[in-house]
Amino acid sequence: MTTQQHFGWFLARGFGPQGWGYPSLDWDYDWTRPEIYQEAARTLEQAGFDLVIIEDAPSLGSAETIDLRVRHAFGGPKHDPLLLAPYLFQATTHLGVVPTVNPAAYLPYTAARQFATLQHLSGHRLGLNVVTDTGSARHFSDAAQLGHDEAYDRAEEWLAGVRALWRSWEPDALVADRDTDVYADGSRMNAVRHRGQYFAFDGPLNALPFPNGEPAIVSPGGSGRGLGFAGANSDVQLALAPLHEESVRAYRAKIHDAAIAAGRRPSDIKILFAIQPVITSSAEEADRVVAASAHPDDAALVQIARKQSSDLETDLTALDLDRPLDPAVFGPHVSRGSIQRLIGDRGEDAPLRAHLTALARAGRIADRSGFVGTAEEFADLIEELGEWGNDGVLLWGDFHPVTLHRTLDELVPVLRRRGILRREYADGGLQANLRAF
Repeated sequence: MTTQQHFGWFLARGFGPQGWGYPSLDWDYDWTRPEIYQEAARTLEQAGFDLVIIEDAPSLGSAETIDLRVRHAFGGPKHDPLLLAPYLFQATTHLGVVPTVNPAAYLPYTAARQFATLQHLSGHRLGLNVVTDTGSARHFSDAAQLGHDEAYDRAEEWLAGVRALWRSWEPDALVADRDTDVYADGSRMNAVRHRGQYFAFDGPLNALPFPNGEPAIVSPGGSGRGLGFAGANSDVQLALAPLHEESVRAYRAKIHDAAIAAGRRPSDIKILFAIQPVITSSAEEADRVVAASAHPDDAALVQIARKQSSDLETDLTALDLDRPLDPAVFGPHVSRGSIQRLIGDRGEDAPLRAHLTALARAGRIADRSGFVGTAEEFADLIEELGEWGNDGVLLWGDFHPVTLHRTLDELVPVLRRRGILRREYADGGLQANLRAF
């Protein structure tokens, strides 16, 4: 039986140079202006998507690696996605907008008040993608950089404090009675005196409570600590895992167990697996794309190395393609998980060319070896995920209209005809749409 699922778009480049490095750049959109993002947001809403998540990295990295991140615009520049959100709300009626926020960058009271303001202005369509990036810490204070788990501890204290401030007005504190000329009852507001390990502040919050729910909390992260944070705190989990039944069910079970351990229901969190499909007009075209990817030339490998160099803050383009990749080239600041994703199961003796070729190689949706295929084949995959209890998927890419239409033009009609993709939105904002099924 076909199961309706939630769909989102992960804006992987963030509020940055959309289309850079691709021929679509000659459409001459200005990425610093709101129009390109508003056009894309309207397209996603017309398509029935629940939300768009806007990636962000406040930092350009260390002095030694800045050039790697900006030379080809993979890691920067990026403008603040929180300030882009109002323009997307203005252009749409139902779409949820989820900027990435870092607890290190916002004091809890300021965060609670700003986010409450956007929640009201948007008609309750705000979400917050809470990340624990520690590499940006030096931009916000001279305090020592936190470790991985400590950053999650701070994020949990921060989020608990923000939520306490949002709830500092009791349900009957807002009176708004014209006959008695009483707008609010101050005796029904809580002081919220917080003195924690990382933050100290007092309430109550000088902003109205929410009639249709708080901003939705989104989280990424695949570590045990990250999955625990999601289960205890999040409404949506951005999931990265191999899309075969055993892996999907195991990942979902970890999130659900964490939710139950925190006194929540598994249904309280929607798990959306991130996919970057290449939709082709025919199976024959998909076969050609996959065959061409099996033998990338050096220019294609260098392009992949540039992207990996930005992510790993290590210049892979300066290394010999045909020599083994020595893990010692990566500094202690580089995520071990990111290094492992590059090396895979090929081992440290494999040449760099082998690692980059593996990243270049595409696979077919039809045989579940990759994500190249027709809209019908992609819909088959989504239906199969639904049979495993999946909540939905996040498609992945920049926000250039060419990217969206290349992915969605054939896909949306197929998904709708099969009953997988919504045709109507619920009333009440993002939380209501997430709870609708």
